[in-house]
Amino acid sequence: MPDTPQRLAGLGVSQGRAAGPVVRMAGPPSLPAPRPVADRDAEAASVARALEAVAADLTKRAGAADGEAAEILEALAMIADDPMLREDAEKRARDGLDAAHALDAAFAGHRDALAGLGGYLAERAADLDDLRHRAVAHALDLPMPGLPAPGHPYVLVAEDLSPADTAGLGPDVLALVTERGGPTSHTAILARGRGLPAVVACAGVTGVPDGTVVAVDGVTGEISVGITAEEAERIVALDRAERARLAASEGPGRTADGHPVKLLLNIGSAADLVPGAEGVGLFRTEFLFLDRKQPPSFEEQVAAYAEVLARSPDVIVRTLDAGTDKPLPFLGLPDEPNPALGLRGLRVDRVVDGVLDTQLEAIARAAESTGTQAWVMAPMVTTVEEASEFARRARAKGIARVGLMIEVPAAALRARLLLREVDFLSIGTNDLAQYTFAADRQHPALADLLDPRQPALLQLIAMCAEAGAEAGKPVGVCGEAAGDPRLAPLLVGLGVTSLSMAPVSVPAVREELAGVTLEECRARARAALA
Repeated sequence: MPDTPQRLAGLGVSQGRAAGPVVRMAGPPSLPAPRPVADRDAEAASVARALEAVAADLTKRAGAADGEAAEILEALAMIADDPMLREDAEKRARDGLDAAHALDAAFAGHRDALAGLGGYLAERAADLDDLRHRAVAHALDLPMPGLPAPGHPYVLVAEDLSPADTAGLGPDVLALVTERGGPTSHTAILARGRGLPAVVACAGVTGVPDGTVVAVDGVTGEISVGITAEEAERIVALDRAERARLAASEGPGRTADGHPVKLLLNIGSAADLVPGAEGVGLFRTEFLFLDRKQPPSFEEQVAAYAEVLARSPDVIVRTLDAGTDKPLPFLGLPDEPNPALGLRGLRVDRVVDGVLDTQLEAIARAAESTGTQAWVMAPMVTTVEEASEFARRARAKGIARVGLMIEVPAAALRARLLLREVDFLSIGTNDLAQYTFAADRQHPALADLLDPRQPALLQLIAMCAEAGAEAGKPVGVCGEAAGDPRLAPLLVGLGVTSLSMAPVSVPAVREELAGVTLEECRARARAALA
């Protein structure tokens, strides 16, 4: 063992530290040599059975999960049950391929098409890889790929990790480290939701032998390879003490001198709500639509929105944010050469009639039935004209508090004019960084450009906050930066009035703000802008 631990670096995507022995995820099933096919219809039937088995397994897993894990698994089950995929694989079988090779070829074709679109959709191609492995294993009568079970706590290392496996992680998994993936991958989202330390895009980590003791820092992305047992125990003890301290944290968000900062939740459904929160800063309504071949009915929407409104003191509902990483089949959107710059968010209303108005009416009805006041905002607003039209339509449905997401520089630059049309703004730092720096959010080599502390990004946030202060209207942040304790004081110093994040991130942000005064926050902001 080396005297000094080897250091590997990736992207930290979930807070916390952990230490333990590495256990690597087994690789995908190996394809044998193609075999002659005597009965092509029988091979096509084997293809259909394999896809049906994968869809059924994922649906069963979704039923046993909750929150975002259930929603992601349901979406994957829908992909496995996609008629176009099945027809493609069955055709290949009828053309003479055995079932396993027909499935492999069909998934490869769909994966290449997805990867070629870039951005979010390229990262979703890894989801197809997992579905391929499962379907091929079924066709070969092999066990479906799954998580290792060494019988002791371990750090899980993999080339990439599927949403299905991430959702099924047991208590023995201390941390996740993957060689591929990005900060908005399903693995990262689910790890953050569980409070599990996680690092992605860590080159070389799959070469670390099983049993090697490593330390994982989910904030910095650093992996220390070959640490001593004593050092591992110290790291675990410190992390346990820190988690216990944060678990005791409660109360509203405020700085050391009493300046209030609302700490809100990002949720996908009522299942994500936790007691003691000050409200919901981002209710992602598209999760209600993800697993649907037909849109949910008006009554279903009303019930889903009402369940959240009845259980939280304040809720900001985001209208459907379809496109890019959230393709919704029922919308029938056309293929695009660059979906990240195409029909996403509010822009879907340009080509699909009725969906937005039905959703606005359902939100208004849910608010009326629960005796609450819903705040509603639109994603991907770019111009003052778009803002004015959205506000008019929302208020016509009876929604009193109307807002906008700030995700593109054009909107941030016109924040003052936008606030003449609406009642609040919410800044999505993930997309705002991507569009400001022309840097793909998933590209690990561009992580420095996507750092939320980049002065150009902070200047755009400051412009929005200043416009809000002048208008006397709230301006919050609901991107990943809001849940980072190191960044929270800086954002408050820029003038942000609320921070919305994954529920697990709230205690750490609350404690960090409680340790600094408002003037100290402003000093950090001035230094960062300079």
